[in-house]
Amino acid sequence: MTWEPVIGLEIHIHLKTRTKMFCRCEVAYSEPENTRTCPVCLAHPGSLPVPNAKAVEWTIKLGLALGCRIAERAVFHRKNYFYPDNPKGYQISQYDEPLCVDGRLVVPGPDGEPEVGIVRAHLEEDAAKNVHTGSAQGRIAGASATLVDFNRAGTPLVEIVTRPDLRSADDARRFLQLLRQTVVELGISDAEMEKGSLRFDVNVSIRPQGSDELRTRTELKNLNSFAFAAKAIQREVERQTGIYEAGGEVEQETLHFEPGTESAPPLRSKEEAQDYRYFPEPDLVPLQPPAELVERVRAELPELPGARIMRLAAELDPDTATDLVTSGRDALFERVPGDRRAVANVLMNQFAAAGVDAAAVDPEEFGKLIEARSRIPRERLIEALAASGTPGFLADDYLGDGLMADTSELEPIVDRILEANSGQVEAYRGGKEGLLGFFVGQVMRETQGKADPKVVNELLREKLST
Repeated sequence: MTWEPVIGLEIHIHLKTRTKMFCRCEVAYSEPENTRTCPVCLAHPGSLPVPNAKAVEWTIKLGLALGCRIAERAVFHRKNYFYPDNPKGYQISQYDEPLCVDGRLVVPGPDGEPEVGIVRAHLEEDAAKNVHTGSAQGRIAGASATLVDFNRAGTPLVEIVTRPDLRSADDARRFLQLLRQTVVELGISDAEMEKGSLRFDVNVSIRPQGSDELRTRTELKNLNSFAFAAKAIQREVERQTGIYEAGGEVEQETLHFEPGTESAPPLRSKEEAQDYRYFPEPDLVPLQPPAELVERVRAELPELPGARIMRLAAELDPDTATDLVTSGRDALFERVPGDRRAVANVLMNQFAAAGVDAAAVDPEEFGKLIEARSRIPRERLIEALAASGTPGFLADDYLGDGLMADTSELEPIVDRILEANSGQVEAYRGGKEGLLGFFVGQVMRETQGKADPKVVNELLREKLST
């Protein structure tokens, strides 16, 4: 039996509005615990919610970027559950009348361009933050106590629910990376996983290849990186495959992924919508976005990351194009003159390792470094790339001046190295011309990378040919 993964995602994104969703408390991440609260977000009796207009507008912007239809009428509901992070005993969310519905996101990749359907993108408030103490990594497993910080309670949160259209762990990773970049470029969220402003859960099931059935799914939670998401999905696919091939049945449950051990022990049975006893929020009227607001926001959308990936893939390849766009370096790539693959390669390797802000780099000066990369020492190139984002950077400061190019200065060094490696000299003269790189490396080491590689090559060839 050949099994096919069936993967759907639920993504939660904090909107970086100045204030919370239903009150005027400041949205804050690093303030002392329980200092950004008020009667509304703490659910004191008699307090009433008022929707954040900017959060509604930004959700519409995201919905349009995802190709969604913006509802003419959207309703807030109460999602009832009891948990320490939920002071009201319910969360204000949206249920059967969400703000954004029926979208799609095309995810370019090496195996084509899978289209992932978006069921909904709806607006809600976040819960408080549980702080688990007494465990090695601050996780619920092994904790001795749980404290609650209500600063996060009420933060505007968009939940995006996809259709089960993804068929591999790698496709899921690509989708999440593309979605994050889209959100960041829209300017509505920082989408930082380490800060909790981007969180996602994954629903996984498998089925026989070619079938269209939807079998029992499990939900993976606590995924705090794209790499962990891919690992967790692959592990769960393998686990379910083992269960079915042993004649068993997969149970519907929520699994808590533990990055340290890459295991996923059961957390609880998977809830269904009816378990939350949804009903319309009586303190809020339905949202009815004006058509002129929707059209204004639509007109403000920039060229989206997915479109840029497909455009760049025509001159590169899907993987490189995706890496450039999701890293935010594609804007610099498009402005730098020179060989396109060489520019992309340096941007995604040496430049990425240097940790420089791409927006601060002069493309013309950067292009000079790319053009000269093969004739300057690697150490000098890395040094230049690290400095390329500083004001007034000039590539010429690293390309010619300061390199040892005087043959009278280099010749004694070359002679000394050839004399110390007579065996390799004879081997080179016997036909092993690949040893030229060995000699060049010895000279560069002797000169601490200051010798001009072009001059060194010419000098070595001349002496080795006599």
